[in-house]
Amino acid sequence: MALKWDLFCQVIDNFGDVGVAWRLASDLAARGEHVRLWIDDPSALQWMAPGALPPRLELRHWSDSLNETTVADVVIETFGCDLPQAFVARMAARQPSPPLWLNLEYLSAESYVERSHGLNSPQFSGAGAGLNKQFFYPGFTPRTGGLLREPHLLRDLADFDAQAWLASQGLQRRSAERIVSLFAYPNPRLDDLLQALEDRPTLLLLCPGDAQQRVPELLRQQAQTNLRCHALPYLSQSEFDRLLWACDLNFVRGEDSFVRAQWAGKPFVWQIYPQADGAHGPKLEAFMDLWLAQTSAEQASLWRTLWRTWNGLQAGPLALPDLPQAQNHALFWREHLGSAADLSSQLLSLSRKTS
Repeated sequence: MALKWDLFCQVIDNFGDVGVAWRLASDLAARGEHVRLWIDDPSALQWMAPGALPPRLELRHWSDSLNETTVADVVIETFGCDLPQAFVARMAARQPSPPLWLNLEYLSAESYVERSHGLNSPQFSGAGAGLNKQFFYPGFTPRTGGLLREPHLLRDLADFDAQAWLASQGLQRRSAERIVSLFAYPNPRLDDLLQALEDRPTLLLLCPGDAQQRVPELLRQQAQTNLRCHALPYLSQSEFDRLLWACDLNFVRGEDSFVRAQWAGKPFVWQIYPQADGAHGPKLEAFMDLWLAQTSAEQASLWRTLWRTWNGLQAGPLALPDLPQAQNHALFWREHLGSAADLSSQLLSLSRKTS
């Protein structure tokens, strides 16, 4: 029996929060659930998810929740956003069956995730007194909530025609050309990356952002001969996935594109969101420990150096590892991740147990 879900998202910056929230909401709706996505700034969805809303998915403005009289069976606050107190009060008044209240946290490979996943947070005061909030942590191991992965994702990837997709963007791979995507925060090592990519003919596909503004001028200054670039428009989520599938190497950032790069089964470089207190460093290292555990010491060292230098955590030259070897590891890692239950499936299982 389908349940009703209220999913809350506050957009902070860089589209990551809304990207994850939309993927989750649309995936749950595609599996037959009824979902209301409450969001304070839906503007990014105009390009991220163009067209009509999927069946069973309702998009609502955050402020409208203040006067909403109904509460769903499951309420999810994404990334620790504080729910409107008026709505929390109606959650507490939903008797005799209060909703399952979940806090969907940020993705991390750090050890605390396994310890914290599933922990309860009883509410003893305030509008939600008497309710229980449960922490739900995405992750890369069986003792976490898993990763977002639509049931059709790997099938779509297996049927994907990279050449046809490139043609739809007005592009064609030249002989012996490497194709690289670049989706990045502002990065002082951008010039070094362009020099590293000069080692062989490369088509660099630039996503909107700082790099799309800077790369053309940097190329003019360096008089590059092996590197050509193409500026992409804002891509919908499904088209962004296909961009990753079409490339030989993907530079990604944040959380959503980081996960999609892993499902793409291609070598990738992650630019983690920088934090003023330096907390991003240990987070990066924790993921690399998991990701590189089954590769050779030599390859692990090369990738660690590249990721650290690209993220400004280590000085020195920025060098690209051997991509054929990296491709084999990317496929291994995708298969490893695919052996675990995905995030939506785990949410559905949890909701059925408690409803």
